[in-house]
Amino acid sequence: MPTDKHLVMYSRTFGCPFISVAKQVLHDYGVDYQELFIDQDETAKQRVLGWTGFLSVPTLVVATQGSILPYKEVDPLPAGASPRGIDRGPMLTEANTAELKAWLSKHGFID
Repeated sequence: MPTDKHLVMYSRTFGCPFISVAKQVLHDYGVDYQELFIDQDETAKQRVLGWTGFLSVPTLVVATQGSILPYKEVDPLPAGASPRGIDRGPMLTEANTAELKAWLSKHGFID
């Protein structure tokens, strides 16, 4: 795992299938993460809305240690496009198991 980076999951307190998938994959691979709840944190909510155009959770971010923001600029989405499963560099939103595993591997969190 990268020592200068960590994983942040923008989530919500009530579950959804994509949150369940993400938590299961992260648990299965022993990946530590920081969870922020967009239904309890207005700043986190506005960030996700700005990044995705929706209140899409989970939105996973690779951040520098001590930060909760992407460590580099996020690849843009076309206006109105769904962010679901799109690798945006240091960000991935509403991914399925295969998409999440590939993204985690790319960033060195799993083999």
